[in-house]
Amino acid sequence: MKIAIAGGGTGGHLFPALAVAEVLRERGHEVLIFISEKQVDALATQGRTEFRFEKLPSVGLPKLLSPAMLGFFKKLNASLGPCRKIYAEFQPDAVLGMGGFTSTIPILAGKMRRIPTFIHESNAIPGKANRLNARLASMVLLGFEECKKHFGGARCEVTGTPIRRSLMQRIPQQKALVKFGLLPGRRTLLVMGGSQGAHGINEAVRHAIPQIKEENLQVIHLTGGQDEAEIKASYRDKAVPSHVAAFCHEMEYAYSAADCIIARSGAASLAEISHFGLPSLLIPYPQAAENHQQLNAEIFARAGAATVLKESNATGETLAKAIRLLTRDSTQLKTMAERCRHLAPDDAAMRVADTIEKFK
Repeated sequence: MKIAIAGGGTGGHLFPALAVAEVLRERGHEVLIFISEKQVDALATQGRTEFRFEKLPSVGLPKLLSPAMLGFFKKLNASLGPCRKIYAEFQPDAVLGMGGFTSTIPILAGKMRRIPTFIHESNAIPGKANRLNARLASMVLLGFEECKKHFGGARCEVTGTPIRRSLMQRIPQQKALVKFGLLPGRRTLLVMGGSQGAHGINEAVRHAIPQIKEENLQVIHLTGGQDEAEIKASYRDKAVPSHVAAFCHEMEYAYSAADCIIARSGAASLAEISHFGLPSLLIPYPQAAENHQQLNAEIFARAGAATVLKESNATGETLAKAIRLLTRDSTQLKTMAERCRHLAPDDAAMRVADTIEKFK
């Protein structure tokens, strides 16, 4: 088969798209991946020569009756012609959209060709793009069972959220720690804010560094580009063992090195956290569409796999307290880790590929 996958704009869309593409390619299918024009897509796909990538402009849906709607439809229309031209040459047998408005035109163009079209919704509640895309899709694939009720009478299947093949392998913790210049025998905290970092999390952690030192923790902190230098200096000034970087291309090492994690609660990150069984302190992105990160985090909290802290309450003092509660009790950490492992299927990418292959 020839399969087009649309999944750009954020790591939460792109990384699951790459995970499905890896499985399809291993099964002998040819894959084309649509990405956005954003820098995060270029960075995440750098060196991935095994796939053909095509860029399409994307734009968030403005409020109805807003003057910006005209520009939105103009941009979508400007994407439709190039997309149909690519399809005329590539001749796809199916199209998969991983969410966001980068998916809308490829799904629409697939519908116009009368080929099977699929969308994947990773979150507990769909965003505006997938609410629209679902009207064009042959089937809706879901990361969480809780999301099914939002798609009315659409044909749905729960697959889980795919994670990249590179993340399926757990690295021995000692080997992973060496990669980051850290030592065994000290509990390791991973801090990350998603594919582009999170200034709110970075600031709260920066103010909690004295307490982190008191807890005898070492830290792997992925900051995004904006805050890297300042955060690196803060750990150095307080003499806290740490590895600070804007971005990590080998997240299997970061997850394998960690004993626990502070993170956003995007669905792709949660699928990866579940795979590695990491007890977590989740700080949902407050401006996430439909408040989906809060709803995602609550699924993990109800299962006893995570604690949740609102960013508006995440001061240095409250974060330090939450870190203490998370890391001091070894029995609690073990229990949370076990519960976390059961929240997301490891074979989600294969389930998605299976559904595309057998669809009738």
